[in-house]
Order: sequence, then C-alpha cells, then structure tokens
Amino acid sequence: MRIKVEGLTKRFGDFEASKGVSFDIEDGKLIGFLGPSGGGKTTILRMLAGLETPDGGEILFDGRRVNDVLPQERGIGFVFQNYALFRHMTVESNIAFGLTVQKKKKDVIARRVSELIELTGLRGLEKRLPHQLSGGQRQRVAFARALAPEPKLLLLDEPFAAIDAKVRKELRTWLKEMIRQVGITTIFVTHDQEEAVEVADEIMIIHGGRLEQQGSPLDIYQRPATPFVASFVGETNVLERPDQLKGFEEIGRVDRAVVRPEFVEVGTAKELSFPNASEQGVVKDVTFRGRHWQIDVQLDAGIVTAYWSLEREALKPGDAVWTLIHRIYTFDGERCAVVENGMKVDPMPVHI
Repeated sequence: MRIKVEGLTKRFGDFEASKGVSFDIEDGKLIGFLGPSGGGKTTILRMLAGLETPDGGEILFDGRRVNDVLPQERGIGFVFQNYALFRHMTVESNIAFGLTVQKKKKDVIARRVSELIELTGLRGLEKRLPHQLSGGQRQRVAFARALAPEPKLLLLDEPFAAIDAKVRKELRTWLKEMIRQVGITTIFVTHDQEEAVEVADEIMIIHGGRLEQQGSPLDIYQRPATPFVASFVGETNVLERPDQLKGFEEIGRVDRAVVRPEFVEVGTAKELSFPNASEQGVVKDVTFRGRHWQIDVQLDAGIVTAYWSLEREALKPGDAVWTLIHRIYTFDGERCAVVENGMKVDPMPVHI
C-alpha cells in the first residue's frame, strides 16, 4: 500500500499535536517514526489507523481518501505497545480472532493461523495462554494476530518498549526479516535511535508536531536537514563559538555548531593524521562504555567528546591531549551545513 499524507493537523484543546504534516511512503517500505516523547509520532500513527480524526489535511491509501473511513475498513493491522492480547484465549485463538470476526471458514482460519505460527516462530506454543509466554513470545503473538487478516498496512506503536534489551535486539532482526518476507508496508513508532537505524528502510524525524526530515538512516545521520535533527541523532556536543576551533576560524559567527565523537580524533601530536589542524586540550572526564572509553576534552571553544580504544593506555582527567576535529555541523537559523576542517587535505569518512 502506498501512503500519501497532505497537511495533516490535529489539536487536543490548545495543544497542536500535528502541524500540517505531509509525506509519501512507497509500497512495501518499513518506516520508522523517530522523535522525543510528546512530539506527535503516535498521534499521526493513530490518525492513519482511524483511531483519531484529523482536524485538517488528507490521508490517502493507494490514492483513496480515508479520513472518514472506519478503522476496520482501512485494511490495516495495528500492534499496540502493551500487546492487548486476550488473556482467556490461547495463542492460536488470539491469532484467529480477526478472522473469526470476519466469519471466515474454519479451514481457512486454521490454515492461516498455522502459516502465521510458523512465520512467527511460535510452533509448540499454540495452546498456551498469554500469561504462560515470555514478553518476546507475547509480542510475536500480537504481530501474528495483526497479520492474520492480511492487511495492506501494518502499524506498530513502540512495539519493543516493554521487552528487555537482549530480547529487543533479537526481535528487531526478526521483525525486519518477517516484513521482508510478507512484503507489507509497515510503520513503527520509536524514540530509540538505535532501533530506528537498525530496522527502518526510511526514518521520519518528528518533533513538536512537525516532520523535520525524511530519508534513509544514512542520509539523516550524515546530512541532517535541521538543527534539531543534527542535535537529536547520534551523540553530540553543542558549541556556541565554533569559530574558535582550530581549522574553523573562517566560518564566521553562526548560531552554534554540533560536534559528534566520530568527528574527533584524539592522541599525541605525532599520532594525529593532520597535526597542523589539531589543538591541545585537557581531559575533563573519562567514562567506560563497554566497547571503548568515552573521553570529554576541554578546548577553548568548549567541551567535545571522543572515543578512546580499550587497547590503549587509559587516559585520566587532567591529562593533556591533542585533538583534531574533522568536521562540524553549523546552524544559522534553521539552516544546517556540514563544514570540513579548513586546514585538512582529505575529509575523513563518516561511519555509523
């Protein structure tokens, strides 16, 4: 199913949850609505589902306006954050519920339930009740139930929020593979950046009721369109006077700039790839992050964060280090620009 949204607005009293949002989603895409809590993600999802009525704008499914179409007639499957399984029903009865409501024949229901139990890896659990399942298993039942009526659009409201971290990672991989097999247009809401980057074909950054940017995870990470996206995605330090950084003196005055750890190289003057573009700083803080040390370095322009390998001798607060910043994002009003260190010869590639 192809989705087109034009000027979608929604108010709750004086609060405007959606402010003229417009976007297109191609058929079969897996889309992540990413943004902070209260930004409007779930409201937009619920309007797509028909659970909220827009105050303005249009929602088109394959070119058909559905603003006034009942939820059960939109051809969607919805997975709620709390699963919403029927506690008194077995796994197979939960999955079969939508088909039973549609009064499908028993053999059709049995065949479809069997297919979904296989697809979702629930074989052997058919007769269990929800309280006899793990969180990950309950989530799989919720997915299977949503897919049973063969919807053209699958909507997921923070589908992994109630699951522990290890199972959540496993389910992300499983979900992406399952959606590819089914080939259904899918939209999921999340405030977890790692989840969105790992799962989604495209990400929509939603903040303050507005769509800040739509694009692939790599595009959004490397080419943020607005100051909010540059500050929200990835780990960042915000500097008020980036023109004080070595190699960035010619940028002039801008509102502020963002520096990401992967843009920062730390070491001795001899170790850095462009020593003439580096400057000396002092280590302010050192934090163990599992795969590496996180180093906060005080420069004249402010504090920047870098990564330090566990294979190297650990740094400590007060140590003097040389710091090379390869690039920054500058903000001038709502304009965002990528600026390379002017004293370098070759830019350093960005990796997620």
